[in-house]
Amino acid sequence: MPSDHDLNADSVPEEGVIRVPYDRLSADALNGIIEEFISREGTDYGDYDYSFNDKKDQVHAQIRRGQVVILFDPVGETCQLALADQLPPGL
Repeated sequence: MPSDHDLNADSVPEEGVIRVPYDRLSADALNGIIEEFISREGTDYGDYDYSFNDKKDQVHAQIRRGQVVILFDPVGETCQLALADQLPPGL
């Protein structure tokens, strides 16, 4: 499961970023965002060895629960995941 270290407010661009409701994305788009996130070098899941699909399921569950949100930066044309409780007010 992603730790607070992997998803932090320091990496969240504040200006111009759009919060994207996960249920507005196609299943393929959501899976692509999740897969890109868990494929990153250095994503830490602790002392446990999870399969790729287990990691996808865990991140997807965090998104459904509202613990993790999807952000889109229209300037950089990138998506990223962030912990909801670490976002600046109003985002």
